Amino acid sequence: MSPVNSKQAEKARQTRRRVLAAAEELFVERGYGATTLQEVADRAGVAVQTIYFTFRNKRTLLKELVDVTVAGDDDPIPTMQRPWFTTAMAAATADAHLRAHVDGAVAVADRTSLVFEVLRTAAALEPELDGLWRDGGSQRYVVQEAAARALLDKPGARPDVTARDVADMLYATLSPEMYLLFARDREWSAERFAEWTYMSLRSHIIESRGDRDAA
Repeated sequence: MSPVNSKQAEKARQTRRRVLAAAEELFVERGYGATTLQEVADRAGVAVQTIYFTFRNKRTLLKELVDVTVAGDDDPIPTMQRPWFTTAMAAATADAHLRAHVDGAVAVADRTSLVFEVLRTAAALEPELDGLWRDGGSQRYVVQEAAARALLDKPGARPDVTARDVADMLYATLSPEMYLLFARDREWSAERFAEWTYMSLRSHIIESRGDRDAA
């Protein structure tokens, strides 16, 4: 890529980021339905035609916002290839895996929960977004199921729980809905929520010393 093209590509990328940041602020402040693309353009400092050219419509803009917020950047790397997930998967014991997985998943929830709330309410307004909402839930479950299966294969996991049980527990306790209940409604910090979640899950997933002695 020539220096000129490289500079243009970076400029386009920065413009895209400004639009997504403006959209997130407005969707959270006012709601998806009440926000117009012209308002997003004004806050981002771009022409509204730029948003139409880049994202086509408001639904696509929201979809892009969800994808980027979940990833934490605009690189096309799936969740299960992200460092936080692969680091947890590489942990030697079930307990270490659970700790790392909870910490990583809570960091994701901290930056995504409000955007997922926007998507949830928007899906009730526009049937076209309902599939996106449901797909998001399905994809989150796939991630938690992969973590559960790997975790139960490691030393220290309780032998009397199934991968499905663990996946269900991870999916529920690490959901954006659960995070919002504590972080927004009860003003918990992300660190406090992560500690509570880890300790709660640990009692159901990790074998205790008493369990080992009884065996």
